[in-house]
Amino acid sequence: MKRVTREAYEERMLRVLVHIQGNLDEELALEELARVAFFSPYHFHRVFRGMVGESVKEHIRRLRLQRAAQRLKQTRLAVVRIALDAGYETHESFTRAFKTMFGEAPSRFRASRRPFPPLKIRSSFRKGKKMEVQIKAIRPKRVAFVRHGGPYSECGKAWDRLLAFVGMQGLLGADTEFIGVCYDDPEVTPRDKVRYDACVTVSEDFRPQGDVGVQLLDGGEYAVTMHQGPYDKLGETYVRLCGRWAPTSGREIRSAPSLEFYWNDPHGTEPGDLLTEIYLPIERK
Repeated sequence: MKRVTREAYEERMLRVLVHIQGNLDEELALEELARVAFFSPYHFHRVFRGMVGESVKEHIRRLRLQRAAQRLKQTRLAVVRIALDAGYETHESFTRAFKTMFGEAPSRFRASRRPFPPLKIRSSFRKGKKMEVQIKAIRPKRVAFVRHGGPYSECGKAWDRLLAFVGMQGLLGADTEFIGVCYDDPEVTPRDKVRYDACVTVSEDFRPQGDVGVQLLDGGEYAVTMHQGPYDKLGETYVRLCGRWAPTSGREIRSAPSLEFYWNDPHGTEPGDLLTEIYLPIERK
């Protein structure tokens, strides 16, 4: 695998930004944007946020509002028409968003002598502090799992069902690994559509039963970093890993879900002391 430079990451991200600016009236689905620059669709949003400093949604909203400000000054289009073109369904919601960004209502902005802002994409990308990351190669892991659909904050229900079952079967031992498979980014996936598998490693003779299934987790190389703290802060570590570390690592992110290895029991551990190893799938060199 050819080494991927930071310059290559930046060139690809710039291609995405140019595409967004040239297609502000389109839907701009994340899968399409990831395809434009050959980023993994699993991890594109976190790469974008880490490099650009704002989410895809925030970026598009900002450019549409800046374009709306230009149109207020340069055209005689009705405010409601400009609001609809900017993606707002009502005049009121557009006015609130516009006032938040520019400090005054659209009609006052149009009447003032205040110059309109340039519609400019970001030409430089954020660089973060060095984070401790190891490259680990793991073998495929056979696991029993329970699928959870919905917010990650509610995945404890899946863990309760899984652990009750494997515990009664006497399958929990000192070498059992507790793993979460994270298929979706909760910042961009609707809450009720988020998918997550609560998993524990099992032997070859384990057989599925009821809602407890069995699967083989991908082996291969992963970039691994330790997150210490509450689970609801995991997203911040993902953003740093995908959007800050990856562009300087020389490695390409693989199109596969990330894994989380849990090292202590959330029921008996203070949130600030929880330890979670994040495994980001990467291509082999």
